[in-house]
Amino acid sequence: MDLAEISRVMRRRWYVLLPGLLLTAVLTAAVYLLVPVEYRSQSTVTLLNSSKATVAFDGNPFLSTQASLTGMADGLARNLNSDGSAADLKARGVTGKHEAMIADNAQGPFMWLSVTGTDPAAVLTSDELLTSYAEERLRQFQAQQSVAPEAMIRMTTIVPPQKPQAQTKTRLQYLVMAGVLGFVLSLVATFFVEARRRTAGRHRPAAGTGGAAEAEAQAQAQAQAQAQAEAEAGTQADAKAEAEAHPDARDPAGPAVGRSAPGGDPAAVHAAASPAGTP
Repeated sequence: MDLAEISRVMRRRWYVLLPGLLLTAVLTAAVYLLVPVEYRSQSTVTLLNSSKATVAFDGNPFLSTQASLTGMADGLARNLNSDGSAADLKARGVTGKHEAMIADNAQGPFMWLSVTGTDPAAVLTSDELLTSYAEERLRQFQAQQSVAPEAMIRMTTIVPPQKPQAQTKTRLQYLVMAGVLGFVLSLVATFFVEARRRTAGRHRPAAGTGGAAEAEAQAQAQAQAQAQAEAEAGTQADAKAEAEAHPDARDPAGPAVGRSAPGGDPAAVHAAASPAGTP
C-alpha cells in the first residue's frame, strides 16, 4: 500500500479518522494541563584543604589540592542523597527532589547541589537550604572523627543557587507520546474499518448489479421452463397425429385376426387367416 492509497483510505473513512483525531487533541490538552512544569535550581561547591595544610602555600587553599578531597566529596554526596538526609532536609523546609553529585568533567572536588520542583520560589529556597546543609554535614563528619578545627576540610560556594529554570523535557515527552499514540490508534481504527468493509464486499454482489443479475437468472430459468413445456407439447401432438393416421397400429394382429366380423362366418375368417394348404 503506497501513500496515495493510504490517503484515499483516510478520505474515504474520514468519519472514523476525524473522531480519533479529536480524541487525540483532547488527550494532548489533558496531558498539557495535568502534567506540571518542573523547575530546577543548582549550586556548585568545592572542598578546600584545611588551613593547617595550606600554611606551606601561604594560606591559599586553591594551591593545595589532594586526591583525598575528591574522595571526601563523593562520600558527602552519597550521604546527602540518603534517606536520613532527605528526612532532615524535609524537616528544614526543603520541598521537591534534591540531588548531590560530583560535577561532570570536574578537575577537582567540585559538587553540584540541585533541587527540582513545580514552585520556582520554593525550589530556590530549597536549594539554598541544601547548600548550607551540605557544609554542616561536612563539619559533622569530621567532628565525629575528633578532627581538630584547624585540620578540618572546608567547603566554599563557587556558584550560588541559581534562578530556577523550567525543565520542559519531561512534559514535552508526555505530549509527544499522547499525540503519537492517539494518531496511531486513529489510523489503526480507520484501516480496520476499511478492511472489514472490503471483506464484506467480497461476499455480496456489487451495489447496482445484484438486481440485474438476479432478474437475468430468473428470465433464463423461465425461458428454459417454457422451452421444455413447448417440447413436451410438440411431442404429445406428434404422438396424437400418428395415432390418428394409423389406428390399427396399437393391435399387432390386426383387427380381423382372431375376430369375427359382425354377421360374418367364423369358418371363413379362419380360412382367410390360415396359410395356404393348411386345413
